[in-house]
Amino acid sequence: MVTFKVPVGISNRHVHLSQEHIDALFGAGHTLTKTKDLSQPGQFACEETVTIIGPKGTMSGVRVLGPARRESQVELSATDTFKVGVKPPVRDSGKLDGTPGIVIEGPMGRIQLEQGVMLAARHIHMTPDEAERYSLIDGDHVHVLVPGVRGGIFEHVLVRVNANYALDMHIDTDEGNAFSLVNGQELDVSFD
Repeated sequence: MVTFKVPVGISNRHVHLSQEHIDALFGAGHTLTKTKDLSQPGQFACEETVTIIGPKGTMSGVRVLGPARRESQVELSATDTFKVGVKPPVRDSGKLDGTPGIVIEGPMGRIQLEQGVMLAARHIHMTPDEAERYSLIDGDHVHVLVPGVRGGIFEHVLVRVNANYALDMHIDTDEGNAFSLVNGQELDVSFD
């Protein structure tokens, strides 16, 4: 059995927007305003927030993450989905087929996403060198062990490999809270 350590990053609900949707929500030609860098190189949290409107309710203050993407998507926790009334599948980022849509409102307008709401699949980012060191490839799945009183095992953690990535595991707030995890905590990855 092979093992290595990975820091965990806990992601709150957020939205990735295409430039077309940034323009519709914040005004033509709007540029996202970076407030802080995220764990993955080139990714950042923005000053901009939106309201998402579902069949059962709304959530305001949902953070936009940059930079602009090819397609817009909304990443929620399972708890969030009850409040807004959508039933999204667990998906890898960017895999939007078969996901529900939702209304997104910004200060300058409103859009209807036809698809794009998801529960993000738990995943580990790593570089090709790291993947080679651990004998993993993009799309593999591993187990992640969580120590402590509320410890356990994350099963089916997707491995994502790209030269632009930094080693980091991403989970949502429901998963982080269930295991009493904190950002940056190092966990053990294992696989056969």
